[in-house]
Amino acid sequence: MIVIINGSPRDLPAGATVAQAVETLTPAAAGVAVALNDEVVRRGLWGSTTLGENDRIEVLTAVQGG
Repeated sequence: MIVIINGSPRDLPAGATVAQAVETLTPAAAGVAVALNDEVVRRGLWGSTTLGENDRIEVLTAVQGG
């Protein structure tokens, strides 16, 4: 199944979740936010929110610095 993650097509297994999609980009356990088709997905729902063909996911990570 093809989904668009941060503007790039990615092949994920059918039934993949938001949590699995995030894991393809970052191992970070904190400081990550996700939007699925322009709607923010609460972290507690990542594991139960399944993806469909051509879904659009934006994964944002917080960066510290000055």
